[in-house]
Amino acid sequence: MADKATMERLRDKVYEYRKDILQLCYKAKGMHVGGDLSCAEVIVTLYEYVMRIDPQNPSWEDRDRFVISKGHGGAALYLVMAMRGYFGKEELLATYKGHETRFGMHPCKTLCPELDSSSGSLGHGLPIATGMALAGRLNKKSYRTFCMVGDGEMMEGAIWEAAMAAAHYKLGSLIVILDRNRLCLDGFTEEIMGVEPVAGKWQAFGWNAIVIDGNNLKEVMDVFDHLPVPESGVPTAIISQTVKGKGVSFMENNPAYHHAVINDEQFRQAIEEIEAAYQQTKGGAKA
Repeated sequence: MADKATMERLRDKVYEYRKDILQLCYKAKGMHVGGDLSCAEVIVTLYEYVMRIDPQNPSWEDRDRFVISKGHGGAALYLVMAMRGYFGKEELLATYKGHETRFGMHPCKTLCPELDSSSGSLGHGLPIATGMALAGRLNKKSYRTFCMVGDGEMMEGAIWEAAMAAAHYKLGSLIVILDRNRLCLDGFTEEIMGVEPVAGKWQAFGWNAIVIDGNNLKEVMDVFDHLPVPESGVPTAIISQTVKGKGVSFMENNPAYHHAVINDEQFRQAIEEIEAAYQQTKGGAKA
């Protein structure tokens, strides 16, 4: 279980992550910034606290696996991996989306072998993660497989085919995190193709479904601290209710910031808001 010092360390990492995401968006003149901000607490907690990994040995056979099925969130994945030391943050900040970079908008394992999987086409990541989890069981490995999906992906049939297969094969080592920010490329999910009741759908497919506030660091840490054991044979879906563009007032719940360019003034305001929220939280933690 996490102690106070660990929670404070993760809080600092989340703050650092959000500032770096904004810097990446500003320097690259556009990226999928809204969903990168919404998943901050979850993806930082996974890489800094939960997963059994070795950045110096990224191909370690017994490592936990991570697939970002919402591949447009590639910057989020690159950044937490850089924070853990898989590669230099300076290289990422300097070359993201550049000519001949290995850090394209969507993750490519051929160019960046430290990744567990390429991704981009929505709906494909969970089938890949399901195969990884099944391979682990067949090879008698104890690793877990984590997969982050976007709620726009809930409209993809391949997601539900994989969900059905994972339950059928009793893949208790598979954990899906749904970044439920209620927005996708074209707008609000419930206006485009309603996906509620999300938790009920996963349960109907034979999964253990847990609903959390995905922007509450304590809730995020608690849910990973209390995951069912893989031997249960029941895969777990964490419905992580988040705010798209979290932490930046003009981005929050705004469909325009699924993918966006930010100008000088917007960048300055966004950084100031992230810093002010961090200082308020830090002050409250000391009180």
